[in-house]
Amino acid sequence: MSPPLRFFESSLTGWGRHQQSSCHVVRPESRAAIGEALRVGPGPILPRGLGRSYGDAALNTGGSVVDMTALDGVLHFDDTSGLLRCEAGLSLERLLAHFVPRGWFPWITPGTKFVTIGGCIANDVHGKGHHSQGSFASCVLSMRVALPNGELREVSRDADPELFWANFGGMGLLGVVVDVTLRLRRIETTFYRQRSVPVRDLDELLERMAEHDASHPYSVAWVDPLCTGKSLGRGVLTVGDHATRADLADHPSPLRLGPPQRLVVPAELPEATLNPVTLRAVNAVIRAMLTRGGQFAHYEQFFYPLDLIKHWNRGYGRRGFTQYQFVVPRSGGAQTLRAILEAIAASGNLPFLNILKHLGAPSGGHLSFPMDGYTFAIDLPIRDGTPALTRRLDAMVVDAGGRIYLGKDAFMTAESFRAMYPRLDEWMAVKRRVDPEGRFASDQSRRLGLTPRL
Repeated sequence: MSPPLRFFESSLTGWGRHQQSSCHVVRPESRAAIGEALRVGPGPILPRGLGRSYGDAALNTGGSVVDMTALDGVLHFDDTSGLLRCEAGLSLERLLAHFVPRGWFPWITPGTKFVTIGGCIANDVHGKGHHSQGSFASCVLSMRVALPNGELREVSRDADPELFWANFGGMGLLGVVVDVTLRLRRIETTFYRQRSVPVRDLDELLERMAEHDASHPYSVAWVDPLCTGKSLGRGVLTVGDHATRADLADHPSPLRLGPPQRLVVPAELPEATLNPVTLRAVNAVIRAMLTRGGQFAHYEQFFYPLDLIKHWNRGYGRRGFTQYQFVVPRSGGAQTLRAILEAIAASGNLPFLNILKHLGAPSGGHLSFPMDGYTFAIDLPIRDGTPALTRRLDAMVVDAGGRIYLGKDAFMTAESFRAMYPRLDEWMAVKRRVDPEGRFASDQSRRLGLTPRL
């Protein structure tokens, strides 16, 4: 007989560490216990993985949070097809440790491995290869979802496809994803051929990205946040592809795992640490590392460079930070990108990191973020004027026909959200069908008008 579930009060934050929430947390250790958590949890309820959403998407003030990280089992794997059935709390870190030595890799990965499979679905995560490979939805065949009424429903592209697609980008608001069937990618090595392309300005950057789209499945650009005027957009484009055994003929361990985290930010840094001098120094180091990166890079450096630093988010100090990530269509995209970068520079709230990627066609997820266009991820330390700045930027994104990434959002209004996501009404129809009482909710969902305020 399983021990009774125990809810305990806990203060949670998002990865940006600028919002705190007191929640009733439970950590079920079996799939059967999820149903009990849904029955007895106080207030509205929300599943949570490893807490890498930056704002309040995984917070539920006064309500219940189902910590899924104990449900991280591998249920079945076909070593011929690469089809994996696993529990939704399995992290990409554990998946890599288990399958990389066997020659398999996640089909789609974001910029951190410290996320769960359930979190990847909730955010419909994307990575450096979206323009060629799509978002996480492209590798998921089916999932089982625990609905508010206790029903455990298997959904796929053929079985209740509306609920299947609504979960991609649905931020965990339709039920608890219990387990998932997805496909992995066969690899010969854990290394990537890469090429660094320095660029002088934004126009050259976008030209070089377009040139390399067809020949390189992976592409990402670092943009120097201190460059303005004619040099706005100056940076380094990095493109890459999977390295083969022939590429690494002399390497003794072509399928080796990455090293453990060795660097640690032990405590919050003083706010005064974040100043133009340190910003200039940090970005000079980044530029040097990118331009001298070498012909080959291990997947840790290629996909997860910040994962090598434990608690790197503490570097933004007591007030934390937000990562402002938006996407705008390619048509007119250069003008919009330039206007937004200029608005940030004029605000005085200088970002510490600017990352630009090209996204491809959207998935079928109603609230999925990616669309064909350019996406910028901009780290902004929290200052007194940061919420007002992001809302001014939101208006520019809306005017351009773009949208904000819900996994990074912290300050967006319900009005802006509705203007950005044209399939919201379709998603709301699915929400009313499977959760008519609004049992699943979050601080973000209440702020954006997806669920009633408490």
